[in-house]
Amino acid sequence: MSPIAIQRKHSIATLGADGIGPEVVNAAVQVLKKLTSLDGLFELDFKDYDWSSETYKKTGKYIPDGGLEELKKHDAILFGAVGAPDVPDHISLWGLRLAICQPFQQFANVRPTRIFRGTQSPLRNASHGDLDWVIVRENSEGEYAGQGGRSHRGQPWEIATEVSIFTRHAVERLIRFAFELAQKRPRKFLTVVTKSNAQRNGMVMWDEIALEVSKDFPDVKWDKMLVDAMTCRMVLDPKSLDTIVATNLHADILSDLAAALAGSIGIAPTSNLDPTRQNPSMFEPIHGSAFDITGKGVANPVATFWTAAEMLTWLGEEDAANKMMKAVENVTERGLVTKDLGGSSNTKEVTDAVCAELEHVFGKEK
Repeated sequence: MSPIAIQRKHSIATLGADGIGPEVVNAAVQVLKKLTSLDGLFELDFKDYDWSSETYKKTGKYIPDGGLEELKKHDAILFGAVGAPDVPDHISLWGLRLAICQPFQQFANVRPTRIFRGTQSPLRNASHGDLDWVIVRENSEGEYAGQGGRSHRGQPWEIATEVSIFTRHAVERLIRFAFELAQKRPRKFLTVVTKSNAQRNGMVMWDEIALEVSKDFPDVKWDKMLVDAMTCRMVLDPKSLDTIVATNLHADILSDLAAALAGSIGIAPTSNLDPTRQNPSMFEPIHGSAFDITGKGVANPVATFWTAAEMLTWLGEEDAANKMMKAVENVTERGLVTKDLGGSSNTKEVTDAVCAELEHVFGKEK
């Protein structure tokens, strides 16, 4: 590939962090490098940041002084997972992932779901094409705002409060983003999920704002569901859903259910987006650090491949992203999948197979 042929360059920060995070991020980088070498029209410049729970245990910090300023120089962030058995989860989450998402105003957490060719859903009658959703999760406040506290520790009258914060500004920008996303999809259909029968303040405001925003999108059909009823609808009538928007907590739970219904949490991607593009957006698989399989070479890299493809689309490389996903699904269709999808392949075998399939995809389309 001649350097003269390269028209676009994108700077990518990689943070494998904890558990299987480094394994799947390294696998994705291998596939992305193969992709760019075959494409020849753009380049990805990777810089790795060794921030993890080990860093925290050694230094008392996940992110060193000036770390966020360094990240801000990049066009996007490819993240693995954070969490370790010997560090409390609330420390690791707030120390690294949320410490990036919140100051970078990555308020739209986007989680697509579908059943891959060659894989099976636990839903008896669901097959490829039957479950095609995008869940939009509020990613900056709500139930994960971090407001509250504890007092009288250890006493029978100990008090712990966890205050959900909902602001008109954050709710409106997120719901507007969801309507805009639904408008771009073929079905132009959005479901707004709340719990406004029991949570009569914040959730009622969500419902009211959804109604207000909907008037700006007359071509988008929409309905609303209570979150508990939504779990039933996802299982019993998956074809009735398309784009879904919900609060930080509700969408967090629903997207894990969606991943399981699609076959495995090992294929589910996440985009943490700043739609204003004033800050870099961060892309990560849903599955977490999975310390029970760390270092065994059996982690499913597909979620990170899909995550990387979502990153490419965000960077404007949609054609390359589509070819990458075509290669991934060609591989899964041949049954070359990891244990969580019912196969026996390991991380390296799946990664190498996707790289080889990319050559076929690019060669076939020339």
